[in-house]
Amino acid sequence: MKKLPRIVSVAASVLAVATLTACVAPAPYTTSRYPYQPQAAYPAQPAPYTEYGRIANIEVLRTERPGTGTGGAGAVAGGVIGGVVGNQFGSGNGRAAATALGVIGGALLGNSVEAQNNGPRVYESYRVSIQTENGAYRAFDVPNPGDLRIGDRVRIDNGQISRF
Repeated sequence: MKKLPRIVSVAASVLAVATLTACVAPAPYTTSRYPYQPQAAYPAQPAPYTEYGRIANIEVLRTERPGTGTGGAGAVAGGVIGGVVGNQFGSGNGRAAATALGVIGGALLGNSVEAQNNGPRVYESYRVSIQTENGAYRAFDVPNPGDLRIGDRVRIDNGQISRF
């Protein structure tokens, strides 16, 4: 094997160092201040903010999602299952009658189940209104107020309400 000339190895080393230093991001500088000073790479996290107040009102919010109705899939599936089950009983004309009753009964039951699953839904949530110590009002929508009652003294810590 032939050794590489010294100039080629030095050039390869310089190229490798230049490539690696290109990956290093310089510190961000702002030009609006003199002398130039580097800025922090990440902004500082805000300090936790706690407020105190009293519950002024709790109201129930009801929202309704309309139903989609039936598409026939429940009736078809119920009819097939009912026909298979009905076919297990009797023999001859009795078996045919049991199969027919199974298909009809299964279709009706499957349609009923599909209608119930796709029916309208009513959801309840609660809006808790709080008057803070500085006189401002804040409202929070919560799934359940728990043990909070109107007039209770509360603490609001980063958007979380708790009795105080």
